[in-house]
Amino acid sequence: MKTSNQSSSLGDNLKSGFAAVVIPVEIIIAILIYIYVLGDPSHFQGGDNHNHPVEGDYFGVVYKGGFLVPVLISLLMMVITFGIERLLTISSAKGKGSVRTFVLKIRSLLASNNIEQAIAECDKQKGSVANVVKAGLSKYSILSKDSSIEPDKKVVLIQKDIEETTQLELPMLEKNLVIIATIASIATLMGLLGTVMGMIRAFAALATAGAPDSVGLANGISEALINTALGIGTSALAIIMYNFFTSKIDALTHGIDEASFSIVQNFTANNKR
Repeated sequence: MKTSNQSSSLGDNLKSGFAAVVIPVEIIIAILIYIYVLGDPSHFQGGDNHNHPVEGDYFGVVYKGGFLVPVLISLLMMVITFGIERLLTISSAKGKGSVRTFVLKIRSLLASNNIEQAIAECDKQKGSVANVVKAGLSKYSILSKDSSIEPDKKVVLIQKDIEETTQLELPMLEKNLVIIATIASIATLMGLLGTVMGMIRAFAALATAGAPDSVGLANGISEALINTALGIGTSALAIIMYNFFTSKIDALTHGIDEASFSIVQNFTANNKR
């Protein structure tokens, strides 16, 4: 069931406007970089990209990694692009100030039963946490003036409003994270595939009758090492970004839960008096 949900989430992300544009564009850019930048004849001995790279020219060395290099470059570019996009989105969701300070201020205002001021603080803070808290506070303000509904039902209605707003806000925070997580796995596998193909070429060069094909051997080893380095590097960056963003989302979710609990607790306490 989990695999099915992840596949569905990945499909939804790929259909989103931003992902649908970024992924093909960056694949094309990576191919152009591989052909016209890394494969430029000036990076190779004799001006021929079939020869060894010029000594100390890393562009030529990377080019020798083979046709999987543009795939790995595109994956690296995607990780960076989606990482920046998530950073901006989560920073916006956080609001203008510290979430912890905001939650403490809301709890303080609730303790003094200053609901209108608490709503005003939500307007100042902005972001996903403030939106959820404001939804709960607005319902709190309306229901506190309505004596026709039983207190227990009022609590349920407040909780329902908070939950509905949370369900609207959280998907926005988690959007495109599944792409970063998928790239973390794919990049490692692509690097491993390039390594295997490079080693096949290297052993094929060694198996040549007579003197081993030194150029073929060198190219095979280059292909293996370059793809390994790009695959592992991209995967490591994707894992770091994914864990960083999930920890930020967890912190925001904790802030929402803490503020929501304070709202419900305060309302319950006031209705028992």
